[in-house]
Amino acid sequence: MRTFAKNPAIALNRFGLGARPGDTIPDDPSRWLLAQLDAYDPRPAPIASLARTPDLVEAWLTQQRAVRQAPEGERAAIRETYLRRGREEHLAAVGARMDQALQTSTPLVERLVYFWSNHFAVSVDKVQIVAMAGSLEADAIRPHVLGRFEDLLLACVRHPAMLLYLDQAQSIGPQSVAGRRAGMRDAQRQRGLNENLAREILELHTLGVRSGYSQADVTEFARALTGWTLPGDSERGAGNAPGATFRFVPTLHEPGARTVLGRTYAEGGEQQALGILHDMATSAATARHVATKLARHFVADEPPPALVQRLADVFLRTGGDLPAVYRELLTAPEAWEPGQPKFKSPWDWGVSSLRALGRTQVPPAQAAALMNQLGQPVWRPGSPAGYDDVTATWAAPDALLRRVEVAQRLAGQAGNAVDARALAPQVLPGSLSRDTADALARADSGRTALALMLVSPEFLRR
Repeated sequence: MRTFAKNPAIALNRFGLGARPGDTIPDDPSRWLLAQLDAYDPRPAPIASLARTPDLVEAWLTQQRAVRQAPEGERAAIRETYLRRGREEHLAAVGARMDQALQTSTPLVERLVYFWSNHFAVSVDKVQIVAMAGSLEADAIRPHVLGRFEDLLLACVRHPAMLLYLDQAQSIGPQSVAGRRAGMRDAQRQRGLNENLAREILELHTLGVRSGYSQADVTEFARALTGWTLPGDSERGAGNAPGATFRFVPTLHEPGARTVLGRTYAEGGEQQALGILHDMATSAATARHVATKLARHFVADEPPPALVQRLADVFLRTGGDLPAVYRELLTAPEAWEPGQPKFKSPWDWGVSSLRALGRTQVPPAQAAALMNQLGQPVWRPGSPAGYDDVTATWAAPDALLRRVEVAQRLAGQAGNAVDARALAPQVLPGSLSRDTADALARADSGRTALALMLVSPEFLRR
């Protein structure tokens, strides 16, 4: 296997979030990245300013109770008040995410947070979760990004944003106590099994598509998941533990053993689904699915098969220890091949542009508007599959035109205070081409040079 000198530009841009003016160029790029695994803070100041998930759940429960108790004519106004406050929470979370991206001293781990947030995607197109989408990243992903995959998986699929987004909170076992009772009250309006969460765990979160599971596996897994819901609503079970964000309700659970992927799981209440999740989280198919996605994100749209296999082997050997997988990736020769195989997503490009300009804060409304203009609204991919991670999705002519417009605006805001000719070697160390350097030198103004740098081929890629 060929080895390559470790270019600091790869460390800063492919693995990090882009260089900032005055950043020290790492002498040992690999060591610089590995050290971040020990320096990461899951709740830095921008994130610590946000409402925690238990508070957001309490607000949701309060709204639910108020709607039930209010006259019909007042319910729409109660819901709209809740959604307005939810949009404020969402905007604050977008701003905190952006500020953390601009300020962080551990950009590798922040990139991993964004990777897993897209892997366990929710979308605020479903307005019921608009207040909670940011807390899934802050309270489920950030604390577990350097832990075991199984713990990360469990934290995400039991987070209230995920339970609401995929309608798990509405899933009732048809033969459960609650299901039979509902059928006796009104057979025409009987609520039953919802398979959304089960399907997405199988297809997106663990095994991946074309991994051998069947529709019967989806249904059986969905039956095992019944009873997994949010706290509250006393008619669906006992009271909540203080600060609870998840609850298992036995009366909603479909009784009986379940057979998933050829293995039988005895009736055991909440433990039944936990057993299935454990086997999925530690399976060879999941190892390969996760390895492929990591290699695609960090190395190439078509990841090298040998690298994928090595990452999957480490995943299996360590029981899904994520830092061990990251270390294998960071020391892989394929990850340091010359060139810039990955085209920056709108989030990558927006963050790296602001970092290059030395920005450390952006007002939340401006951060949200920026990502909306660039075509990658935060936590709004439109589906549980998240945003695509390949060049073809982000390199269309209209998308590039948006970047040109934003680059011109950012350059105008910076004025002539930023010298792109001096800045370019700092933010593109070892990757600034002669053609780009010459174009910057010929630019008729400092603003034009800065805009050219931000949309140069080297800056558009990582």
